Amino acid sequence: MSRIGRMPIAIPAGVTVSVAEGNVVTVKGSKGTLERTFVPELTIEVKDNEVLVTRPNDQKREKSLHGLTRTLIHNMVVGVSEGFTKTLEVNGVGYRAAKQGKKLTLNLGYSHPIEMDDPEGIETKVDGNISLSPASARRKSASTQLRSERRENLNLIRARVLNMTTK
Repeated sequence: MSRIGRMPIAIPAGVTVSVAEGNVVTVKGSKGTLERTFVPELTIEVKDNEVLVTRPNDQKREKSLHGLTRTLIHNMVVGVSEGFTKTLEVNGVGYRAAKQGKKLTLNLGYSHPIEMDDPEGIETKVDGNISLSPASARRKSASTQLRSERRENLNLIRARVLNMTTK
């Protein structure tokens, strides 16, 4: 049995989890509602303020999906109750970050500032000039994707600076 898959998911106060026919899981909380359809081979039950995921047999496909399904449901519960936060530091001479409404302006050494709009469901905030953090993201993947896009911009600048110094 999967060590991760067999663990129950505790449902915090203020969060409701419902499982409809066809393994459609809906999680509602203070930060919104998330819905996802899971494979029909697994059994998803809500008992005593806990969500249990069980598999019918030990075939390779069911074993693979058991822990994944449990983790995805847990991330949904955390997303609608607490949200996800990723922090990114902007280090470097002349590197700056500023927030104007829903637009994030990054000065990263280019001849022009880079302006990025906040994606739907994610709110960024700037602490001082060096720290960026998606303050409220319901989906973990959305928060991580935004962070990687911004980190990619910083890595491109570092690579250009290294190329200039080595020539």
